[in-house]
Amino acid sequence: MGVVRGLEDQEFSDIHNAEGSFTHMTDAPWTGDASSLVEAFRSGDRSPIEEMEATLAAADATRLNCFSHLDPEMAIAKAAKADTSKPFGGVPLGVKELDHYVGWPATQASLLFAEEVATDTSLNVDRTEKLGGAVPFGLTTASEFGGLNVSNTRLNGVTGNAWKPEMTPGGSSGGSASAVAAGICPLASGGDGGGSIRIPAGFCGLPGLKTTAGRIPRGPNASVHPMTVVNGVLARSVRDLARHLDVASGYDPVDPYSLPRRDGWEANLGSYGDSLRGRRAVISPDLGVATVNPEVTRRVRDAGEALAADAGLVLVDVPVELPGLGLEWAMGNLCHLRHELGDDWRDKLQQLTPAMAFGLEMADSAMNLDTMGAAEAARTRANATLAELFAQVDFIISATNPDTAFPAHLEVNTRVAGTKVDLGNNGALTIPYNIVGNPAISIPVEQLNGLPVGMQVASRHHSEELLLDLAALAEAQCPWPLVAPNIS
Repeated sequence: MGVVRGLEDQEFSDIHNAEGSFTHMTDAPWTGDASSLVEAFRSGDRSPIEEMEATLAAADATRLNCFSHLDPEMAIAKAAKADTSKPFGGVPLGVKELDHYVGWPATQASLLFAEEVATDTSLNVDRTEKLGGAVPFGLTTASEFGGLNVSNTRLNGVTGNAWKPEMTPGGSSGGSASAVAAGICPLASGGDGGGSIRIPAGFCGLPGLKTTAGRIPRGPNASVHPMTVVNGVLARSVRDLARHLDVASGYDPVDPYSLPRRDGWEANLGSYGDSLRGRRAVISPDLGVATVNPEVTRRVRDAGEALAADAGLVLVDVPVELPGLGLEWAMGNLCHLRHELGDDWRDKLQQLTPAMAFGLEMADSAMNLDTMGAAEAARTRANATLAELFAQVDFIISATNPDTAFPAHLEVNTRVAGTKVDLGNNGALTIPYNIVGNPAISIPVEQLNGLPVGMQVASRHHSEELLLDLAALAEAQCPWPLVAPNIS
């Protein structure tokens, strides 16, 4: 991992001022954000081929195990033809292995599909490449079938966190977050079905946006139910998240729930200050449902109060008690997986991670019309609860994760600050917004024992522009490292 390095405060400032080029060693990948890399391409300070060669070398050398497949020949060929006039023109793009890229493995991070090859490209990736100009170069590791908040599978082994390699980057977009935070590539695709962008972003010190359901289409094979998954990216800056929305959002006929296109996400970033002032926010680090490390609680509360003061938000004291929805979320997704595996699914359990095998057996024994009805009733109650809350406030501020990153070798985490917790605690802070479809963003705020702490801000449907502005304000007021410090 000697080819990547951290950023000093001044370097961070230089990137975000974006008035000139960022000085880099030519044999190391770019450690600024994707937007500044494009500017370096356009000014001639860096070339897409040079960058791709450095990225491939770093991806091949890393000990974080955050890539499951690399395609150097194709990547170099496409970098040579990169159109740097496009928003992400020439930027190396990691592709989450749960996404598809035609001709590449389509394993779903599982031994069961180790030999599968993609026959199509996920729409999010396709738009980021064709409209945005980014250059895919390989697949990043993920959790098996996207089912856990850790990237540890029988197929790929254990993925480490760039801040501390022995700790998890989270999941399911763990490899994407690890690669971006490690300085290997500035952009990688992700998906968030229960926190799978926000959880790794929180663990790895990155901004991570879960959009309103339908903002970015889920094609080409969009499922109708459950509608919990949204697509997006792991990136190093808020402006990169906004730029990606300009590229990837907008209606697609294959996804019946996709939303009409809106333009100007990046152009309008930072322009909503007047709109933010006077809006109401509540700080509830645990959302009334999770067990959260007291030190994480303190840092999130302090950061939330500081952000509210900077943005002119009015903090109010209203009760927040979201329902625990882990079982309902799991049942919906496991039933889909059970169908995909076929009638002989029991014969395949030994090839799955123990956690996934346990989940399938649980779903098979518990899922019936009664539990399906109860799950739908819980979804309805969650929708009503959040609707009532957002009638009183504009933003709900919480922790992104109950704790900082836990050991990478674990399949599931059952302890928070020494306290035993149930499995549902891992996604208790993120899953409600997937169930109901609200947008939410994870913002890096502080560190605890050398690991990032993420703060989550959620809002009403269709209000991503306000979340992006809040995150951009936090980024400007308290700059965070764009890559993990002390990478060597």
